[in-house]
Amino acid sequence: MSTLETIGIGFPWEELPVGRAFKTQGRTITEADIVNFISSTGMLEVLFTNVEFLKDAGFTGRLVPGGQVFCFAEGLLFQTALQGVGVAFLSMDLDIKGPTFAGDTIHVEVEVIESRASKGKPGMGLVRTRNRVVKQDGSLVMEYTPLRLVKGRENLAGSIQYSD
Repeated sequence: MSTLETIGIGFPWEELPVGRAFKTQGRTITEADIVNFISSTGMLEVLFTNVEFLKDAGFTGRLVPGGQVFCFAEGLLFQTALQGVGVAFLSMDLDIKGPTFAGDTIHVEVEVIESRASKGKPGMGLVRTRNRVVKQDGSLVMEYTPLRLVKGRENLAGSIQYSD
């Protein structure tokens, strides 16, 4: 039997010390994304469905719901840092800093601000990050600080066995 390494797995909590920082790839939010999100969540508010209302409110583009920006930011993180290691999303503080519009490209800048072994879950860790959602022009649109329960190295399956 040989062992193949599984790639695409996120960071175990031991690889997320306080001060570690990284950023995700970008993701452009399209008109279709907005329509699908507001339709599937029931967020059929005039802010997201009526361009004339938006113009009267002083906006010059199709506004993206803050909840959608958060969901897309989390999706970007799961594609990179959390795949297969994230166990539970425990809490967070969230602050929307500015608007996001259809056609904007966002990425997430992550800094680990707390990292420690879990007392109640052996082989797991508690990791809090400061996640800054940034648009293509460098403007900050959201900041949130989730606390997550994350698998440790000893809890990762990590490899696939096969016979020769």
